[in-house]
Amino acid sequence: QVQLVESGGGSVQAGGSLRLSCAASGLPYSMYFMGWFRQTPGKEREGVAGIYTGGGGTSYADSVKGRFTISQDNAKSTLYLQMNSLKPEDTAMYYCAGDYRYGGSWYLPSRYRYWGQGTQVTVSS
Repeated sequence: QVQLVESGGGSVQAGGSLRLSCAASGLPYSMYFMGWFRQTPGKEREGVAGIYTGGGGTSYADSVKGRFTISQDNAKSTLYLQMNSLKPEDTAMYYCAGDYRYGGSWYLPSRYRYWGQGTQVTVSS
């Protein structure tokens, strides 16, 4: 059974940093497409960053480029999202997602089969 468990969310002031983690189990982590998404009430889930754990490149939403970094530790089957220079508009529930299938745009929620339960990030001004 595939499980994705996020952690690391919290409250921070604008300009601060947080690092989110997503621990994966029950899947061949080294051959997966993984992504971070975020969602606020009443809005669609938005792709933040994506990565191929088998050694591909990374992708970012324009709104977070230069501030967020997606990375992984294959030995720990863990995905990370380092978030720096946080802004109030980054406030959202953050989710990690994964899928083994090729194809599809990294930023589309429909591209991913497996999801974590989310971790809340709140940035105050």
